[in-house]
Formats: sequence, structure tokens, C-alpha cells
Amino acid sequence: MPPPSFSTHRTASMKTALRFLAIAFALAGARAAHAAYPDRPITMIVPFSAGAGTDLTARTVAQCMEGQIKGASIVVTNRPGASGDIGLSALATAAPDGYTLGIVNTPGVVSIPIERQTRYTVASFDFLGAVADAPGTISVHADSGIQTIQDLVRAAKAKPGAITVGTQGVGSAGHIALLLLEQSAGIELTPVPFQGAAPARTALLGKVIDTTMANVDEAVSFRNGSPWRVLGVMSDARSSVAAELPTFKEAGYDIVAGSMRGFAGPKGMPREVVKTLSDAIRTCAADPVFLDRAQKSFLPVRYLPPQEYLSSLRRLDASLRELWKTKPWNQ
Repeated sequence: MPPPSFSTHRTASMKTALRFLAIAFALAGARAAHAAYPDRPITMIVPFSAGAGTDLTARTVAQCMEGQIKGASIVVTNRPGASGDIGLSALATAAPDGYTLGIVNTPGVVSIPIERQTRYTVASFDFLGAVADAPGTISVHADSGIQTIQDLVRAAKAKPGAITVGTQGVGSAGHIALLLLEQSAGIELTPVPFQGAAPARTALLGKVIDTTMANVDEAVSFRNGSPWRVLGVMSDARSSVAAELPTFKEAGYDIVAGSMRGFAGPKGMPREVVKTLSDAIRTCAADPVFLDRAQKSFLPVRYLPPQEYLSSLRRLDASLRELWKTKPWNQ
């Protein structure tokens, strides 16, 4: 068999070189694509109205993230309605490319899929980190004979169903906190739904209702200059924004409820993008501007990294599914 010619060697060498060049170009292209993120504006969905606490948190963090992610421009878009369901649906069904994010609140992201058919569950999102956790409270008018958590329980046991409690609507954080209190204390209360904490505040101060649920940031701000008494907070430990308030656990009722605020994107975002976004959120949770605004609005800051955040939501999901079996909140 004759030896291969010079031209054969040259052709093989050229093919090998071209193959290496193709691989090099592909790798360079991949690196360039990664380095280019973000190359267009990022949308941040807020499932509630502009001007509310969740909206202000989202806008403060979005502004900080623009400074943390090179080339980022974040457009905050409000998609209110159906207790957050409209905005959460839009977030869950968006393209998982890192260009649609959203702020999500508990219990809605967990409770809504339990009570009705939705386009999402907790498993539909890539969670990027939580930044705040406002425990629930229950408050009375300062003139009320109910001065402690124990007073409330005794009064409710004496007259089942007689005590009215303002909530922010069926399935809201306040409504679910009420159900947990009923379950833990063995009492019966009468929920009165309002379109938010502010209308419930007006009703309480006007003595139209006996008590009202509110997250701690709302309750503490409401009592300033008003005849308003907060009975306690529904958290594992006393709140950093109102350390003088007892917990329900101290009164003998193991209740943890309220509203956690965090950020997520649709499930399936590229790993590098998730890291970029979650790193920025971690930094922004400690940003002086965010901390100052949180302090002024009595919002308890609590950063949770992505995996801890997801684990917390899974525990809440299991807890609420158990609650649903005995106290479905849509009835």
C-alpha cells in the first residue's frame, strides 16, 4: 500500500484545525452570550397596586439591583387583581430567560393554589431570595376591655362568634392568621373582610369592629397618635420593630403567621442568570437605602438565600394544606 501523499496530510490537518476553530468560536460565543446579560430591560412584576408596601419594597430593591448588575435596567410593572393571582400567573408563565422577575408575598403564592385552580404552584418559580418578613398581629381599640391575648381568648370562649375581626379579604394573610388563632386557641371568631389594612383600621377606630388583623409594620404605624392597642405578634421571637410586643407563643399559642416578601422568576432560568440576580438581591437586602426605608416604614428586614427561602415556602405549603383540611378559607 503506497504511503499517504503530502496533500492528504495537509487536508487532514486543515480539517482538524477547522474543527478546533469551530469549537473555539462556539465557546467564545457562549461566553459572549453570558457576558451580554442583560442586553435589554428586565421587567419586575408587582402583583399589587402601586404605592402599597409591597410595591415600595420592589421599587427600592429594583433601583438597587440596577446598580449591582452591570447594564441592568429594571422596569417595575404593577399587575394587581385577584389577591395577587394575576401577577403571579404572569410571572410563572413568562419566558424563563431572566428578563421577567417578580416580588412575591406569602401566604398568597402558597395559599392561592390550595384554594383554587391556578397556573402555578411553588414549584413553578426559581426563588432568588427573601428580603423581609412581617409577622401578623391582632389589635383592638385602646378603649377596649380586651388588653391582652389571654383577654381575647377568654372573651371569645365566653361568647363564641361574637367578636368581629377585620381582615384584608378571604384567604389574605390576616384571614389565615385568624384561622390559625381559632385552631390553636379553640375559639370561634367572626371575620369581616376589607379591601386592605387601611379600611379595617378606620373601622376599628370607629368601633365598627372589635379587633383587626394587620402585619406588624402596618399595626405599628397605625397606632402612632391613634387610640390603638396591639395585643401581640405572630412570630417565633419578638419583632425587631416592636420588641415590647409579646408573641402569641409567649401566651401559649404556637402561631407563626404574616407576610414574607421575596423575589422570584419563572422556573428554568439559566443557572448563571439565577446567580447574578440572587447575588444582587443579597447585596440589596443590606443596602443602606433599603434598610433606611424599611426602618421608616417599620418593615422587619429578614434576608433568606434562595434555598432557605424555598424551604420556608415548602414548610408553609405543608402547614396550610393541613389547615385547609379543617378550616378551608374560601368558605
